[in-house]
Amino acid sequence: MKRTYAASAALLAVISLFGVGCQTVPYTGRSHLLLISASEENALGTQAYQETLRKAKLSGDSEKINLLRRVGHRLAKAADKPNFQWEFNLIEDEKMINAFCLPGGKVAVYTGIWPVMQDEDGLAVVLGHEIAHALARHGAERMSQGMLANFGGQALSVLLANQPARARELYGQAYGLGVGVGILLPYSRAQESEADHIGLILMVKAGYDPHHALKFWERMAKATGEKGENNPLTKYLRTHPVGEERQKNIERWIPEARKYGRRTDTPAP
Repeated sequence: MKRTYAASAALLAVISLFGVGCQTVPYTGRSHLLLISASEENALGTQAYQETLRKAKLSGDSEKINLLRRVGHRLAKAADKPNFQWEFNLIEDEKMINAFCLPGGKVAVYTGIWPVMQDEDGLAVVLGHEIAHALARHGAERMSQGMLANFGGQALSVLLANQPARARELYGQAYGLGVGVGILLPYSRAQESEADHIGLILMVKAGYDPHHALKFWERMAKATGEKGENNPLTKYLRTHPVGEERQKNIERWIPEARKYGRRTDTPAP
């Protein structure tokens, strides 16, 4: 009886937290659960960023660094987050085809992705996507999902306390697999698509043509050796949307993104 009460109390705590932490993502309007405050998230982002830079080799290529910071600040202005302390750094690592934006506006681009970007427009695609993650608070959302998963695991342990050890082990494995494949992976793909969506809007607000996103992600798929697009299982286990799906989504979102552009036409007298 006590164990059942404890499990029920844990579940009620989860439900209570869900009600308190439900917020809306800018531009897309999607509701998501956030159990971490923005200030806590930004502090964690700053700490992680400093640790990354301490271990990394920063690039000395002034031309690339200047371009990164110029384009970055254009997109940061479009993001309109005055509480962010923006910082843009280029990390020397030719094997790392990646970039990231941590909470609070801490951005890093690896030199390995530079050939894929090719030019300023490609850089705008990458930075728009990464900044969108921070703008949508995807990091806090993932941490919140992890907290909920832990709550659920604890409640399950209480309910199964009288079961044989082997049964508890099997239930625990099934729970972990179900949470990972059934909840966390789909959310990861949804966040990546959402970052594509918001990134297009940021590009347009910063004065870039969103059509360049189509070309960039096509090059990115080739550079990373993306395979298994037509395999349903492979697609389901991916953390990112596959190339064909990504292209279709971007084509669908471009008309909406263009509405955020600056009007350059002169109204008729």
